Amino acid sequence: MIDREDKAAGIGRGRRAGLGTNDAIASQLKQYYTSVEEEPIPDNLLSLLEKLDEAERSGGSNGSN
Repeated sequence: MIDREDKAAGIGRGRRAGLGTNDAIASQLKQYYTSVEEEPIPDNLLSLLEKLDEAERSGGSNGSN
């Protein structure tokens, strides 16, 4: 908590000024996330998911039922 003496000394004002940096970081993270989102799913992962679907359709149990 900032008291009157801290306010007079200017303590706590830096937090407001740093928000521009946070906005820049947030923007860069969003760009990175979007680029990752647009990447194709690897073939080996698709193959693994297809095998899992096949096992579920054939009634294979995984021990959790």
